[in-house]
Amino acid sequence: MRPTDLRDGDPAPGDAILRLGFRPPDNRVPGFEIIDLATLHERRRRRGRRPDLVHRVDFHTLTLITEGNGEHAIDFVTYPCRPGTLLWVRPGQVQRFVRPGTANGTHLLFTPAFPPHTSSADRLVGEWYGPACRQLGASSEYAVLSTLFGQMRAEYDRPAQTVSAEILQLLLATVLLQIDRLPHPEGGGDPHAGGEVYRRFRAELERGYSTTRRAADYAHRLGYTVKTLTRACLAGTGQPVKHVIDARVALEAQRLLAHTDEPVATIARRLGFVEPTNFGKFFTRHAGMTPGAFRQTHQGA
Repeated sequence: MRPTDLRDGDPAPGDAILRLGFRPPDNRVPGFEIIDLATLHERRRRRGRRPDLVHRVDFHTLTLITEGNGEHAIDFVTYPCRPGTLLWVRPGQVQRFVRPGTANGTHLLFTPAFPPHTSSADRLVGEWYGPACRQLGASSEYAVLSTLFGQMRAEYDRPAQTVSAEILQLLLATVLLQIDRLPHPEGGGDPHAGGEVYRRFRAELERGYSTTRRAADYAHRLGYTVKTLTRACLAGTGQPVKHVIDARVALEAQRLLAHTDEPVATIARRLGFVEPTNFGKFFTRHAGMTPGAFRQTHQGA
């Protein structure tokens, strides 16, 4: 079995950060693969790729650590990896293996189109803002997920002509729903509390954060009032809608400053700021330092 080919290439249009795409190795199950994490690292070493390469992916990855330890960074947060760690990296998030170490486990890759659309799990794959890491330890939740991952691996490793994509889709849906019922990490808010309004707003924000930061624009596009969006955001994050919008823009600014060499003025225009000085004030207010200082701190590290 050959692992999924993550193609190194030019950034996607409008994206200055390297984006790695998903190609099924032998069309065994289009849009899906399950491998050992150690296999992924070994393949990258054989191809001469740095283990700490900063990149985005255009698919989902779920990793359940079963042995060893290491570190993985997702959007400026470094998570310790140990037995019982569950990582979910969503399309568009910036990640790198800070220290692969000895960590090994099951690494599941799937495109947003793979889960069954008749299942409520389909909703979960469109939520780019969910928790990236959960530490399950030796809990019963870990045992359930480990069993489900094992069932998927057994199905995927069957002779090619006997592998059932439908079984894998249903097992994946079960995994996603099991993850969704886990307690939400403290301090991260509960996006489900915002209901359908919050879900629609976050999807629209992901499409439009680089063109407008006005809450009224999102309310108009979605057919809600600003008060309705604010109530949904307060329920889902504890923050008013304007704070949620600005936080998304600030995150993308941090990604571009830390992981690209684009001039600050170019990043400002990319994020919808006509004047770089306005971008500088905006960024300093949210990050507590100037764009230049932030870049020096993170690129130096």
